[in-house]
Amino acid sequence: MNREELFDLILSWENLPLLVREIENHPEKLSDLMEIAFRSDHPKSWRAAWLADKIHDNRPELLIPFIEKMIAALKTETRHGLKRHFLKLISLNSIPQKHYSFLLDYCLNCFTSAGEPVSVRVYALQILFNISEDMPDFKPELLSVIEHEMELHSTAGIRSRGKKLAEKLARQIFAC
Repeated sequence: MNREELFDLILSWENLPLLVREIENHPEKLSDLMEIAFRSDHPKSWRAAWLADKIHDNRPELLIPFIEKMIAALKTETRHGLKRHFLKLISLNSIPQKHYSFLLDYCLNCFTSAGEPVSVRVYALQILFNISEDMPDFKPELLSVIEHEMELHSTAGIRSRGKKLAEKLARQIFAC
């Protein structure tokens, strides 16, 4: 399957499970898929990101080389579907420390924005928590932000993830 065939196949939902298996079996084709995902102006970029997410479910190691590019893409991405998938994939992988500053700022803004979809906010929160594991001094501030958001902009998703992470943070903070 070449790039043009991938492009044609991605247009139909019926082909997506086939594409997942094909790329899992031929990882060299993943770069073509990710090229579509990173082209925010492409009408099917969201489907490409969805496929990457499904590939990650079975073969997470294949997406590791693309994590930094996903982080960079967040700087200009405005489409909620792409942000959701990129944030999810970033939250499930190790984050290079050189990106902590950007991600702290970006994810705090996402998490505290009532205008963002709940899924974007939840994945942003998970990234903040993941970073706090390497930055213990950030834990009390993050706990405060979570409690504030659960009180101010509460949804089922924010309450569910927020409560779990707040409990972990509180145990970690008060154990010291």
